[in-house]
Amino acid sequence: MSANSVALERKKHDPRIGEVIKLAIMAVGGQGGGVLTNWVEDVARANGYDVQATSVAGVAQRTGATIYYIEMAPAGDKKPVFSLMPSAGDVDILVAAEMMEAGRAIIRGFVTPDRTTLIVSSHRALAVSEKTVPGDGIASTEEVVAAAEVAAQRLILFDMEEIALSSGTVISASLLGALAGSQTLPFTRSAFEAAIERSGRGVKQSLAAFSTAYEMAQTGERTMPGKGKSAAPADMPSGPGRLIEKWQKLSGRISALPEPTRNMALAGLRAVVDYQDLAYGADYLDRLEVIAGRDRPDRQFALTTEAAKYLAKAMCYDDVFRVADIKTRGSRFRQVHDEISPANGTRMMITEFMHPRAEELVGLLPARLGRRLSDSPSAMRLIDRLFNRGRRVRTDRLMPFLQLYVMGGLRRYRRGTLRHSEEVAHMESWLATALSTVESDYDLAVEVIRNRRLIKGYSDTHARGLSKYDRVMEGVSLLAGRADAADWVRRLREAALKDEKGDALDGALETVRSFTGELSS
Repeated sequence: MSANSVALERKKHDPRIGEVIKLAIMAVGGQGGGVLTNWVEDVARANGYDVQATSVAGVAQRTGATIYYIEMAPAGDKKPVFSLMPSAGDVDILVAAEMMEAGRAIIRGFVTPDRTTLIVSSHRALAVSEKTVPGDGIASTEEVVAAAEVAAQRLILFDMEEIALSSGTVISASLLGALAGSQTLPFTRSAFEAAIERSGRGVKQSLAAFSTAYEMAQTGERTMPGKGKSAAPADMPSGPGRLIEKWQKLSGRISALPEPTRNMALAGLRAVVDYQDLAYGADYLDRLEVIAGRDRPDRQFALTTEAAKYLAKAMCYDDVFRVADIKTRGSRFRQVHDEISPANGTRMMITEFMHPRAEELVGLLPARLGRRLSDSPSAMRLIDRLFNRGRRVRTDRLMPFLQLYVMGGLRRYRRGTLRHSEEVAHMESWLATALSTVESDYDLAVEVIRNRRLIKGYSDTHARGLSKYDRVMEGVSLLAGRADAADWVRRLREAALKDEKGDALDGALETVRSFTGELSS
């Protein structure tokens, strides 16, 4: 290729030299992709450019995902012919409103190393496929960043969502700031700011987010969500002096635990006391101290550290009292308010969807009465017929709120209920199994403690988790005494977390039975 041909090729593809600039925006619903597109279109037209903007929803890929495509060229005597959709290898600027949208753009070939400036917010908006995995189904952000480094000619990457939230607006404003700061479009900063001002809504907040993102794009600083932030110290509990004194005495017991376990133990203690009361926290420490007494310093007290985490989760099980308590806390209303950011003077309405089964209702009764009812199929069918239906509770209204508030306040009676007696019996069995193997197979004991992560949630979710836990613990009994028992128990747990039905777990258990001689009939 001759030097003149090379120059013509560069002119054809470089947006700073060529006539047509091609910009694609990939965003998920609620991120203001349409607003961002309108702003860019407004800036271009106000500065003498012909512009065409299109959008195509990509519901098949991710619910609500949309590709916005803009082409622009200096206005002249002849009107340019613009494309309706971006083409692989033919995009000058790609703006991705979160990391996985950047990944999708790279896969589709919209980002190329000879041409494309890639502007990405480093936060994550999880895809449906990531949320439905029972375990950790979140795709690797690091892999997307590595691919972007290779695929793009230039990469601008920082957490634009955090900038928007801290400014009281949505991410479209900080995305526009990053786009303007990249200087890939032939317009001044004031031209972009004027477009925001002309929109007339949330101007002050949008300009604040725009300014911060503009400066970060200029400096080239890269950030990831949460990176470089130190954990905030836990707040000192507030309340009557006598209770604070009891808390300080109780939390002081943690200093007697092995040093590697103390941070986790303190977090667990806080959760347990918040869930019930100080006496319940003392029970938590009593159990944890027994485990620590059986632990091994040469293994960095891994058993106690894991137990500090999962024992607290086991003691803070979800029941009707817990659900009602959480739904009526002031902190929850503040969180919802911050997330939806209602306009001044707008009334915020909150509808809670509740569907308690007969098992949850009977579990609230005194242990003896509840056990008698739960042992009677006819009684359970009657209770289920009377109460097992979905309910919508408006907690922004006084009476529905008071009903849940009173229910949450009944947690002081929790220890006398059937559900609590069942949870305690199950927890003691779990801990006893772990401690029975700590001398012969320390690693297996740790894996048994970790199996508690399978049990979570409320109602049907809790029942499914409990079923998986029981099957994994069946594997523990089959594998006990083998040198590779801990490794296989870990594999069983990972299989249990792969799908909701537990098909992968069933297959893994059959494999275990095949080499332990316990094939199912």
